[in-house]
Amino acid sequence: MEPQPQHPVVLHSEDGVARIVAINLPAGDALEEHQVHEHAWLHVHRGAVEVSAEERTEIAPAGSLVHWEPGERHAVRALDDALLVLILAPWPGPGHPSLRNAG
Repeated sequence: MEPQPQHPVVLHSEDGVARIVAINLPAGDALEEHQVHEHAWLHVHRGAVEVSAEERTEIAPAGSLVHWEPGERHAVRALDDALLVLILAPWPGPGHPSLRNAG
């Protein structure tokens, strides 16, 4: 499984459970500061990334697992070509736009 840069691939998505997404992030590219409605876990499968949240910044090499709370603002920048796996749970989280539109 090799997703193309700028084209994340949803590996699994089940309402009420989780969404799992593979992301190819080339060196120097970033997921700019953002937040999600769910718990977010980021596994660095290959490469290394810099992760930032609030006032802290850390390096996450291959094998790292990073967690953000729902609503926590964060950013990710690839230091090397990186293959990432993002897990969002529960999917969709409380307040997610798809839940507002469904009701």
